[in-house]
Amino acid sequence: MIDSLYIAWQYIRSNKIRTATLIACITLISFLPVSLQLLLGESEQQLMSRAVSTPLVIGAKGSSLDLVMNSLYFSDEIPELISMEASDRVMESDLALPIPVYARFHARGNSIVGTTLDYFDFRGLKVTEGRNLAMLGDCVLGAKVAENLGLKPGDSLLSSPETLFDLAGVYPLKMKVVGVLQKSHTSDDLAVFVDIKTTWVIQGLGHGHQDVTNLTDPTLILKRSQSNVAATAKLYHHTEITKKNIDSFHFHGNTSIYPITAVIVAPYDDKSGTILRGRYLSKDETLQIIKPEEVIDGLLQNIFRIKNVLDAVIAVVALATILAVILVFALSLRLRQREIQTIFKLGCSRLTIARLVGAEIFIIVLSSGLLCGVMILVVNQISHDLVRMLFIR
Repeated sequence: MIDSLYIAWQYIRSNKIRTATLIACITLISFLPVSLQLLLGESEQQLMSRAVSTPLVIGAKGSSLDLVMNSLYFSDEIPELISMEASDRVMESDLALPIPVYARFHARGNSIVGTTLDYFDFRGLKVTEGRNLAMLGDCVLGAKVAENLGLKPGDSLLSSPETLFDLAGVYPLKMKVVGVLQKSHTSDDLAVFVDIKTTWVIQGLGHGHQDVTNLTDPTLILKRSQSNVAATAKLYHHTEITKKNIDSFHFHGNTSIYPITAVIVAPYDDKSGTILRGRYLSKDETLQIIKPEEVIDGLLQNIFRIKNVLDAVIAVVALATILAVILVFALSLRLRQREIQTIFKLGCSRLTIARLVGAEIFIIVLSSGLLCGVMILVVNQISHDLVRMLFIR
């Protein structure tokens, strides 16, 4: 058998292009189903782990998938906005802890997530550098954001305008980086966290400017009375919140009607969660309360339906590849008739020919198996980051 392997190896070495083509075909057709299964398994684990750890989410009636993907994974699909009254309503029920989330804006391609300090406790996020949010204009970076942007506590980060030409006159806010979060291997690593009020400043609902009561420039005064001073659009608005000007920042109107994208709800117990869900079943209700685990489970069911189609396609391609490999070997034997006749003249039997061809097939299949194994190990090592890049982000 060793002699057969040696002769087969020498023949393979002399036909490198043909051998490499066969090895590549067999490797790919073996690698695709296994790698697909690994990626789908990893995506299911990542998506479900975050969904399971989030009991309930409240948002506007509409696409529950968009709501979950935005509030849990900070996707770019923004659901219909709701108001802070939704969070106050949960708080007044005394059944759960509400955590408002406003994930709408971006900073250098990274999602800005406006929320409260309760979010960090809920997700178990810890600050490894600097400190947590303390004042308006502060921001805390996810581990991946800090790494990609090369930022650290003490640096600054500008918010990005939603449109190239902002007719409302809302300028980018220069936020102060005060901390970096410990790596959590979740979507939190890819977010910039700020206080909910900071997102309202970014939107232009809150602003800071000079004290209008002390203005002397007549071009800045639109109307003055004993109880009120109206300024013109020429009045300078601060684009950075500092200790010197923070007292000048204010919000007009009732902040309870200011927008957010969702409310993450953490019921105090199962009974409280059931009662709370029942309060949002009315037909006249403008809000919906959903269980992220159920939404993501439905998404995964659709993914696995697609997987069945892919499996069928791969099976057909695999069959075609096997037939092509058989055809290649059959044609190879026909082209090698002179070699085979020479072997017969040397006194070898048909069994010897079969052993030589079998040894050649064994070497090709073994090489494909080893190459496929290495590729699967690589995919297994990078599947976590690969899934986050392809499926979650």
